[in-house]
Amino acid sequence: MTEQGTLEIPVARRRSSQIKVHTAADFEGMRAAGKLAAECLDMLTPHVQPGVLTDELDRLAREFVLDHGALPACLFYRGYPKTVCISPNHVVCHGIPGPRSLRDGEIANIDVTVIIDGWHGDTSRMYPVGEVAPRAKRLIEVTYEALERGLAVVKPGAKVGDIGYAIQTYVESQRCSVVRDFCGHGLGKVFHEAPNILHFGRKGEGETLQPGMFFTIEPMVNLGKFQVKLLSDGWTAVTRDKSLSAQVEHSVGVTETGYEIFTLSPAGLFKPAGLAA
Repeated sequence: MTEQGTLEIPVARRRSSQIKVHTAADFEGMRAAGKLAAECLDMLTPHVQPGVLTDELDRLAREFVLDHGALPACLFYRGYPKTVCISPNHVVCHGIPGPRSLRDGEIANIDVTVIIDGWHGDTSRMYPVGEVAPRAKRLIEVTYEALERGLAVVKPGAKVGDIGYAIQTYVESQRCSVVRDFCGHGLGKVFHEAPNILHFGRKGEGETLQPGMFFTIEPMVNLGKFQVKLLSDGWTAVTRDKSLSAQVEHSVGVTETGYEIFTLSPAGLFKPAGLAA
């Protein structure tokens, strides 16, 4: 994607810059940022109802972040005008909140990043709006399971490609597709940095995971084909075939024995109620 579009989650390719390895103290900073980001999405949960304006959800998120002594990372980032991204139905990512209201039966991803003492907490989750169709519910379930499959392979010595392989093979076994145009990314004191975390790929390829690496895993899954297009606003990405799309995201750190999720929901609301275990 061009610099005018996306939150610098690029066309899927590997970054060649050096990957930062963080210290134990850095984990504390990421825990605080990740917790607040998750709390912001927890706060929005009861407000995601049929008829709510996406701009109202954005206002609530912005006030919450500022009231907790943090900064909204997306606001004015590369010209992005809002605090959160809200992406309903066939919007894949980076939907801009505005006068549009959410309607009964829709699904929507809400993505927020906060900054606390320079550290970035980045997370997104899915919100069913009212009663959703079985196919939409199934898409959400597949997307959450895809994230779990990707997380399960994170440990020292694993390869970045192992994450993508685990996600892609599961998603395609469920007759869905993985978006290729966007990917996860390293983060910490910088919003987007190396490594890129592709959600498709081959085992054994890519960078080797080491303790202290921080990054997001954020698969975007379509009910139809994986191709997307960017709308004229320079931000909003949609499925080319107008099929439903879902996304879910955690920020994680590689530990000596596996991984730590920084963006767990304190209220246990990361997964929408009623999803299959």
